Amino acid sequence: MAFSLAMIILLGLLMSQLFVKMKLPGLLGMLLLGVLIGPYGLDYLDESMLLISGDLRKIALIIILIRAGFGINRETLTKIGIPALKLSFIPGVFEGLTIMFIGGYLLGISRVEAGMLGFIIAAVSPAVIVPSMLFFIERGKGEEKGIPTLILAGASVDDVVAITIFSSFVGMHGGQSVNFARQLFNIPLSILLGVALGIVLSAVLLYLFNRFDIRNTKKVLMILSSAILLTTLEDALQDVIPIAALLGVMVIGFVILEKKEALAKELSSKFNKLWVFAEIILFVLVGAQVNIYLAVETGWIGLIIIAIGLLARSIGVYLSLLGTNLSLKERGFCMVAYLPKATVQAAIGAVPLSIGAPAGEVTLALAVLAIVVTAPLGAIAIKVMGERVLEEKAKLSSEADV
Repeated sequence: MAFSLAMIILLGLLMSQLFVKMKLPGLLGMLLLGVLIGPYGLDYLDESMLLISGDLRKIALIIILIRAGFGINRETLTKIGIPALKLSFIPGVFEGLTIMFIGGYLLGISRVEAGMLGFIIAAVSPAVIVPSMLFFIERGKGEEKGIPTLILAGASVDDVVAITIFSSFVGMHGGQSVNFARQLFNIPLSILLGVALGIVLSAVLLYLFNRFDIRNTKKVLMILSSAILLTTLEDALQDVIPIAALLGVMVIGFVILEKKEALAKELSSKFNKLWVFAEIILFVLVGAQVNIYLAVETGWIGLIIIAIGLLARSIGVYLSLLGTNLSLKERGFCMVAYLPKATVQAAIGAVPLSIGAPAGEVTLALAVLAIVVTAPLGAIAIKVMGERVLEEKAKLSSEADV
């Protein structure tokens, strides 16, 4: 495993730098590297590395979400509150239901299986979106209107909605009596519990930081460990009570920023350094999960289903932004930013197959195809369009002065 880790780091750094030189997102190079050296490519990765891949990817995602929390301030959050709430469920529900009906018709599968398919594919990828939005936030691009923060907030809840509805269809397939009213109630409940637990954890951490003399490096480790425990609690209680743990993870950074801004900036700098390592692990291992042969098997029908789903999602994004002060180009950027799939599809794409659903194999194939198509194209489109559309804060301020 040590050799595999060394290979991932060295080749990941090389591929990232190579793609940056080509004016492409570095994460795209790391994703392609994962596909190349993974079990469906040259198969260079040690089996033990693949066995712990899920945990490593989760830890890497936690690191970037904590960092995202440190980048969200109350003023911006207040500004984008209602649109962010709309973005958190309207686009995903539009896409999931559209794929459910179109996919069920084109593939000839049952409504329940089509529902599982729809809401597997409907979830956006925080792994792709969060680093991209933080890149713009750090440069002040789009922050005058809070656009990157708007997308961060919406995308973090989008997955909660998609996974909750997906779980309902899984229950229906297993013959369970599913109470839809309860399932819908679980969405706001999981969000509230995630936020509440994030606030409690951050309060405990701040108390310890104030009470004892702790080095910042150790504070980072304490925050990271607490966030991992929060996600572990979510897994342990998933059949009892829903918790949006990843949202809670972001809340930890947000609360620390609110209470101790100077400390938050110091810790954010250290998490940036951790992210250099975590980013490579996350994207290479996500790429390693992609079975490109399975993706090819879906053919044109798979591409049509995904394309129609993305169109429905884009309509949902546009409707969510009605009444805001965003220009048409800025709304277009938000649509593009909501396209990438990767994290959730890699995590739960095989669930229908594992529970014996007749359409399990085609569902997995479509989940993989969604990653192959939307992750690289979405990452490129976000970078290119963001550079052209998002205004820098300093530039806007100088124009206002004139």
